[in-house]
Amino acid sequence: MRTPKKSAIRPTSGPSDRPVDRPADRPADDELWDRVTRELADDLAADAPARDRAGKAPFDEVARLREAGLPALLTPPGVSRRGADWKAACAVIREISAADGSIGELLAHHYGLSWTARFFSRGGEAPGAPAAFEDRTAQERWLLAGGVEPSRTDGGEPGLTLIPADGGYVLEGRRSFASGVTVADRLVVGARCTGTGELLVVLVDPAHHAVFTDAGTDRLGQRLAGAGTVTFDQVRVAARDVLGALPRDEHAVAPFTALAPLALRLLLVHVVLGIAEGALAEARDVSRAAQAVPPPADPRTAADTEAYPMGCGEDPYLPLVYGELATAAHAAAAVVERATDALARGLLAEQALGAEERADIAVLVAAAEAVTGGAAVRITTRILELVDTVQAAPSTDGGPGFDRFWRNARTLTAQSSPAHRLRDIGDHYLHGTHPRLTLRA
Repeated sequence: MRTPKKSAIRPTSGPSDRPVDRPADRPADDELWDRVTRELADDLAADAPARDRAGKAPFDEVARLREAGLPALLTPPGVSRRGADWKAACAVIREISAADGSIGELLAHHYGLSWTARFFSRGGEAPGAPAAFEDRTAQERWLLAGGVEPSRTDGGEPGLTLIPADGGYVLEGRRSFASGVTVADRLVVGARCTGTGELLVVLVDPAHHAVFTDAGTDRLGQRLAGAGTVTFDQVRVAARDVLGALPRDEHAVAPFTALAPLALRLLLVHVVLGIAEGALAEARDVSRAAQAVPPPADPRTAADTEAYPMGCGEDPYLPLVYGELATAAHAAAAVVERATDALARGLLAEQALGAEERADIAVLVAAAEAVTGGAAVRITTRILELVDTVQAAPSTDGGPGFDRFWRNARTLTAQSSPAHRLRDIGDHYLHGTHPRLTLRA
């Protein structure tokens, strides 16, 4: 159902660097990664409905990602030239999300977490500490999962704590994560240190005998994202596995560090936009196939086909509907691209980023969320009606599964309140108010 190049809505530019197993001094090859990503997306799209219905942990999908080299690619760019820059990584995640939103979400969390050491590194650490984590992530081809923001304790989970012990820490607690924990190679988690009150960010091996993961199997959508609940039962954490720290007071957070939740939010916006674009492109293919059916030869029904152009059975209002939906996707893409450019500049500024610049980025990310979330829900809902209108015959394996696009979009957009985002935008525009510095995505 999915054509190799689905739509002019999405950009064709790809990541700028070669995979980890190629020499670091080789020149960048944009076309290589564009092709690799597109081929992998086509592969994932081919059996996406069947995999969504099965709802199994995405071990097979992660194997496909590793074979393509994407986990190693989706690390921050550094002196080794192994990683993808921000805009290139967003393009990859958006392309994969158009084929399978769950795998796009998994990659979005992985890439966001791969920036952890840069966002949260402490001033007293060795200058190369973030690079060491990033290089090892690329070299080992780890898939990262977890969450850095403070645990929410109002949902019955006690949160995560780190108890100082013998030059290191003991990690305890239980927490749910939205993506990747059932298949990850390493977990990046934030936990409160009982000794200092700091939020420490630590690296944990999920294969540790005291780490227990329960898969989340009751999600409405994004069923293959590897969500689950992880219990840490007195897990030893060495001092070298502390990636960074934050003070107890969020108001003391530096503007660059406060980009961390904005980065994750914008990556997930790219996932949502990819889902909408993938749904629109697949529905278009179904509509084209329906139009290719010749008009009825029975003279008694010939009059019914005269109103349809080209004699192909096309609903005269169908182009209008597709025009409205494609325009909504174009508008969302424009807003998302503006936010992506702004965040890319903020990441390059690093510690030189000011509070004003960070506030402007926060507003653009909020606008991207509001516009894209509304467009994605509208597009995926309308497509369910379109597919019924063109009478797409279900296949023997359960049908084309267009409902998965709607479920995936609803699952992701339900995580944020459009009213809150619009209020932040309005406050900034009307009063010049800065969105609050916070670690919560």
